[in-house]
Amino acid sequence: MLKLELRAASSRRMAYLSPVLALLLTLLGGALLFLALGKNPLSALQVFLLEPLSSPAAIAELLLKSTPLVLCALGLAVCYRANVWNIGAEGQLIVGGLAAGATILLFDSGAPSLPGGAALLLATLAGVAGGAAWAAITALLRDRYHANEILVSLMLSYIAQLLLMYAVNGPLKDPNGMNFPQSKVFSSEFLLPHLFQGSRLHIGFLVMLAASGAMALFVYRSFAGYRLTVGGLAPLAARYAGFSSRRALWLSLLISGGFAGLAGAFEVAGPIGQVLPTISPGYGFAAIIVAFIGRLNPLGTVFGGLVLSLFYLGGEMAQSRLGLPSAMTGLFQGMLLFMLLACDTLINYRLRWSK
Repeated sequence: MLKLELRAASSRRMAYLSPVLALLLTLLGGALLFLALGKNPLSALQVFLLEPLSSPAAIAELLLKSTPLVLCALGLAVCYRANVWNIGAEGQLIVGGLAAGATILLFDSGAPSLPGGAALLLATLAGVAGGAAWAAITALLRDRYHANEILVSLMLSYIAQLLLMYAVNGPLKDPNGMNFPQSKVFSSEFLLPHLFQGSRLHIGFLVMLAASGAMALFVYRSFAGYRLTVGGLAPLAARYAGFSSRRALWLSLLISGGFAGLAGAFEVAGPIGQVLPTISPGYGFAAIIVAFIGRLNPLGTVFGGLVLSLFYLGGEMAQSRLGLPSAMTGLFQGMLLFMLLACDTLINYRLRWSK
């Protein structure tokens, strides 16, 4: 029979092979799921995995979907390295998008007047500030009252959604929108410029790539990143070295909230083009999986973001082409997380056959 045997030291090779193995097992589980639903597994997997890559326009859509996922995951990776468990990137994204949308609407109304580029910059900064401010609530409650950051950040996501619903039904509601809960559509000059003609992929994708590189330098080449990592891996050693756990808490959550708010700003000023009751289809929660697929490495989150965005598009394809429910995306995300957690066991343990 097979049994788990503790390794003498953690396997660095398995740490990098685990996400790949988890992905392969997820695809195998998906094939069995399609078979149980009466679909040809090979044909269904082709629709789920290959159709979103079938043309340049489809690939551009894949890259577009990956932008908010990677931005949220960059901040979450910093938090998790510092042993701060932020589960509220979804709420921070929503508040960031709401702040950015309100800023654009302020200048899109014509008073005060501001060029589109300057207004977009202010809206982006407002999104970052909104997400960081929402994360600061979690930091404050954890710092001052020792509240559990997992529960606080998660519950704040639902409050953020209610705040968004209030805004689109109240102060931001389009008076000419036939009573639909939404803001007016932004003028073209207040939308992010597209990278390619006929594609929705916008300049935010390049910002995401630059942010990934900048965060890699921060985590691996800066003293502040070193402090956060040490504080997460060895809190007692960090305290002995004089590193402030309070500072790590605030810094990691503000960075995480800022990146999630930036993702929200890019969604509102990018593919959505207005403030709607739903800004995100769950990017903030899916980014948790992205962060762990990327091994909490800022560059690795780009790979994780591409995988999860493929699942989003594959789920849409399966719904339209195969008549499967929209929950297919969540199913694949859940399977991937479960397989990843299972495969991560092999980092510290090895499988042995015993009689």
